[in-house]
Amino acid sequence: MNTTASREEFDPAALRQRYDEERLKRLRTDGNQQYQEMKGDFSYFLDDPYVEEPIVREPLEDEVDVVIIGGGIGGLFAGARMREAGIEDIRVIEKASDFGGTWYWNRYPGAACDVEAYTYLPLLEELNYMPPRKYCDAPEILKHCSNVAKHYRLYDNACLQTEVQNLVWDEATRRWTIFTNREDKIKAKFVVMVNGPLNRPKLPGIKGIGDFKGHTFHTSRWDYNYTGGNARGNLTGLKGKRVGIIGTGATAVQCTAFVGESAEQLFVFQRTPSGVDVRNDHPTDQEWAASLKPGWQKKRQKDFTAIMTGRGGKRGEIDQLDQFDDAWVEMGKIYRRRMREAGKEVPKSEIGQIYEMSNFEKMENVRNRVDDIVKDKDIAEALKPYYAFMCKRPCLDDRYLPTFNRDNVKLVDTNGQGVDSITEKGVVVDGVEYEVDCLIFATGFEVGTDYTRRAGYNLIGVDGVSLEEKWSKGMISYYGLHTHGFPNCLLIGNGQAAFTANYPDALDEGAKHTAYLIKHFLDNNITRVDTTEEAETAWTSEVVGTKAVTIMGGSACTPGYYNLEGQHDPRARNNQPYGGMMGCHQYFAKLAAFREGDLMPGLVVS
Repeated sequence: MNTTASREEFDPAALRQRYDEERLKRLRTDGNQQYQEMKGDFSYFLDDPYVEEPIVREPLEDEVDVVIIGGGIGGLFAGARMREAGIEDIRVIEKASDFGGTWYWNRYPGAACDVEAYTYLPLLEELNYMPPRKYCDAPEILKHCSNVAKHYRLYDNACLQTEVQNLVWDEATRRWTIFTNREDKIKAKFVVMVNGPLNRPKLPGIKGIGDFKGHTFHTSRWDYNYTGGNARGNLTGLKGKRVGIIGTGATAVQCTAFVGESAEQLFVFQRTPSGVDVRNDHPTDQEWAASLKPGWQKKRQKDFTAIMTGRGGKRGEIDQLDQFDDAWVEMGKIYRRRMREAGKEVPKSEIGQIYEMSNFEKMENVRNRVDDIVKDKDIAEALKPYYAFMCKRPCLDDRYLPTFNRDNVKLVDTNGQGVDSITEKGVVVDGVEYEVDCLIFATGFEVGTDYTRRAGYNLIGVDGVSLEEKWSKGMISYYGLHTHGFPNCLLIGNGQAAFTANYPDALDEGAKHTAYLIKHFLDNNITRVDTTEEAETAWTSEVVGTKAVTIMGGSACTPGYYNLEGQHDPRARNNQPYGGMMGCHQYFAKLAAFREGDLMPGLVVS
């Protein structure tokens, strides 16, 4: 594992100053506006390169009980839990050609889950499936998603290769009409929106981005026709090619090694380095798998969340839950060790300092690992992340750092400023032009932009009010699931609900709750459900009033999508998850309490 940093090996005051300096140099006045929306001349970046056979069908003008918008992991959970509840008249609408969501789009070489598959993959016990490795790669995950859809008959009546364009509520019929790019006019008693937070790719708004004459694509639309090979590498089409990758986040960490081993020359353009930790991947222990008792996956998911949030009970009880040998939980182990060393009675005033010191130690371990692997000390220093754990998504990878020891790979560090410009022939940084034949954007997805922009469609609710208009000053909802004036519409996996590092855990909780509600409504002939203004105002106030204990995305963090690129936005307080990453247990408990007694507090039903 990592080289362990003792508390004598780092200077907390010096690290605080370095963290602040690194954050300040990356702050920009344009925040999220620095990104180029993929429309107009850039709309081709959204083309689906994975379509094997276009679906040809006539427009639909029919009605179903439930429309689920989104066929990713959240949509799979929603459909599965509704099928288990006995709800049959379901239609999934998905713009891709298949189920899978982020695992449909992200097929770049090296793509894999970064939370262990036993915890991350949906519905393992329900499908009697055990992942072959601790971390599954994208092809294996996509196949599992398809098997989930088959198991729960979600392909039946589904509309794939179909984009929603608008939703309109009809008060007279108490129905939603869903308009699509295929001229569909589908009516639904209930709509469940599971668009996912990582579904709309983004481009950096770099000067001259439209001038480049070479080949270019986004990692979420990987062009294997150009690169050759497949998701497991062997990119023979890059032989003799000069390639540039813009971005050094989680995607680039996974794909860079495969490009570096195939291209003649690779330039990696870095604004902010990722924290890259040990992956520790290995085949699944079959003896261990055979020993598991029914209910093992849900228990494992809850244990993982408890350890990540420190909410598993007393210190010793949390230690007993820890069955995860990976970098995600190392921070918690360091913190608990330091708390034990501090003694039984630790004043509350000192807990924050112990947490900070634990965080310094954790990140020193990550930085020490760079020195252990990267031979050139200047390159190693540029690759070190100077920010707190969870300011950016941690990366687990054993191939990325060694790539910078290759003679044909050059790290172009922009000292936090980003690329200056793009020309017809290449990329300019600090006055130097790097000529490339191919430019790959590993620039991620829109997260902090408005919900309707990320969804790609708007909702027109009661009295013609749009969701875009209602949420223009920030999200307002009840449990993150309902919003007043938009009856019979439920949202899963968005702000004001729960967030966990293992996101499928939160998606499943939302799906189970939604299935419970819709089953109750259908069985009791309830045709209109809305939350009250009082209930959503109270919930939004509770969300705004809760403060995350973790540092994730805080104002002291380096700019990134966790904190709206470091810019103060009053809407961010409304759009945050309940209690930050620490509040998921309380949120799940609130949903469970709501379901007791069928009293439907905060909802008006008729």
